[in-house]
Amino acid sequence: MKNFLRIPVVRVGLAGVAVFVVTFGLDSLRNLDSSAPDFSCGAASAQEVLIRIESGEAGSSIGASLASAGVIKSSEAYFRLAVADARAAKVAPGTHRLQKNLCAADSLEQLLDSKRIVGLINISEGMWVNEVLPQLYRSGFKVQEVKSALTALTKPKGFDQLEGLLFPAKYSFASTTSADVALASMVSRAEKEMRNAGFYSSKAGYTPAQLLVIASLIQAEGGEKDFTKVSQVVRNRLKKGMPLQFDSTVHYVMQSRGNIFLSTRSTMLSSSYNTYRKYGLPPGPINNPGASAMRAAVTPQEGDWLYFITVAPGDTRFTADIAQFNAWKYEYKKNLRAGKFRSQK
Repeated sequence: MKNFLRIPVVRVGLAGVAVFVVTFGLDSLRNLDSSAPDFSCGAASAQEVLIRIESGEAGSSIGASLASAGVIKSSEAYFRLAVADARAAKVAPGTHRLQKNLCAADSLEQLLDSKRIVGLINISEGMWVNEVLPQLYRSGFKVQEVKSALTALTKPKGFDQLEGLLFPAKYSFASTTSADVALASMVSRAEKEMRNAGFYSSKAGYTPAQLLVIASLIQAEGGEKDFTKVSQVVRNRLKKGMPLQFDSTVHYVMQSRGNIFLSTRSTMLSSSYNTYRKYGLPPGPINNPGASAMRAAVTPQEGDWLYFITVAPGDTRFTADIAQFNAWKYEYKKNLRAGKFRSQK
C-alpha cells in the first residue's frame, strides 16, 4: 500500500525536475543569445603576445587564454564564435603569435593563419625525411642535436628506417622541447595512425612495415580519390609476379621532385628501390604517407587492374588491358607535349 501512495509524489517530483530543466535550458539559451563583451573588429593593437594552444584544447579554454592575455575582451565572445564557426575546430596546436585588442572573429582568423604559428614544422603528405629535417633546423633545433636524436630514436617494432615514420601534420613545439621529444612525438603519431588504419590487424599477409611501404607508393602514385585503386594495382602486380615499375620509386632514388617525364636511362638506375629493375616491394617507404594512404593500403578497392596512367591532370585511368594502357600512354604523351602538365611542376 505504501508503494502506491509514493507514486503521485514521485510524479510530482519528476514534474518539478522537468520544469527546472526547461527553465534552466531557456535561461541558458537566452544567455547564449545575449551579446558578450567584444572589441571592435579592425581596431587591433600593434602589440603582440604568444598564446599556446594544446592538442584537442576546448574552445572555452582557448577563449579564457585569449582573454587573459588581452587578445580579446571576453572569453565568452570567442566561445560563442567557436560554437557557431566549424573552422574553430581546425586551430592547430602550437604557439601562436597574436595581436592584442582583437574582436573574436579576428582572433580566430589569426589563429587559423599558419604564418603566425611560432616554430611551425609543416610535414605535408608525401614529404621525404630530408625535406622535413631542414624545417626542424629553421624552427630552432640545432643540427647536431637533431643528428643525435636521430641516432637515439626508437622506432616501432619491425621498422628499421625513419622514412615513412614522420607523420604528416603541423607541429609546433615549446622552446624547451628537445629534438628527441619532437621526433619521438612524430613517430608516435605515425604508429597511432597505422594502428587506426588497421596495419596491426590486417589479414592480407603483409607486415605493418610492408603496409607502410605500400602506403608510401599509394601516396606518391595517385590522387586521394584513386588511392584504393592504386592499392589494388600494387597487390595485383605482386600476385602475378610483375615488377611494379613505378616512376615514383626512381624519383625517390634520384631525389627528384616535379619531374613528370621519366627517361629510359633513369629506369636503369642500380638501386634496390628501382621497381623497374627489382621485383617486389622496395626495401622501405619512399615518403611519409598520410592517413588516407595508410587506410587505402589496408583496404584496396576490388578490381583486376594492372596498369594506370594519368592522361591529364585529374584524369587517371585504370585497366587490365595492356593495349588500352598503351593507347592512353600515347594520349598522355600528346598532352605532355601540349603543356597540360606544366601547372603541376
